[in-house]
Amino acid sequence: MTSFQKFHEEWHEHLRELVQQMTKAPKSCTTNQDEQHTELLIQKVTSHINEYYRVKSLAAKNDILYIFSAPWSNSLERSLYWIAGWRPTTAFHIIYSECGIHLETHITNFLNGFRNDDLADLSSNQLTRFSELQCETIQQENTITEELSDWQMEKKMERLVEILERADEVRVTTIHKLVHLLTPQQALQFLIAATYLLFGIRTWGINHDNQRTKG
Repeated sequence: MTSFQKFHEEWHEHLRELVQQMTKAPKSCTTNQDEQHTELLIQKVTSHINEYYRVKSLAAKNDILYIFSAPWSNSLERSLYWIAGWRPTTAFHIIYSECGIHLETHITNFLNGFRNDDLADLSSNQLTRFSELQCETIQQENTITEELSDWQMEKKMERLVEILERADEVRVTTIHKLVHLLTPQQALQFLIAATYLLFGIRTWGINHDNQRTKG
């Protein structure tokens, strides 16, 4: 196991600990202490994400093809990758999905005069900025995809490192911008959902690979 692969596994284990802390957080911030606790958890998770991409960048400069081959990932994870990682616009689909899941409860509470402050309770200003940010992210994805297509004609490893760094930068900034756009409770809900999706795909992929090996 390489040093980055070991880091990758340890990083996921720490993320599991963080998501357990997030799920135990209050569903609504009724006190300043609750809000501070929620904001601290969000900061911990975003810092954890920043650390992953910092170490990944160093590993990519050492061996870019190793990062693209991603031997630490299962076949399902690799099939979903966009430039050696998750597609940034996936974050928007997660929020859309969470909005739909909580919509029925939100309507009932709204009729009763309550607000949930969850992802189904986005304000008009949030929705406008959300749509703008999604369009910006799609454009960035398309530009970087074109750069990767052009690289296939050049095949210079230094250029491939630059393309990966740009893709990772979009991944990280998308998360930070969304967290900034959302309320603390909404951001926490988003990060929990994103983490569950990450773990779900990982578990499903591992089980699939194990069954294929046995078969």
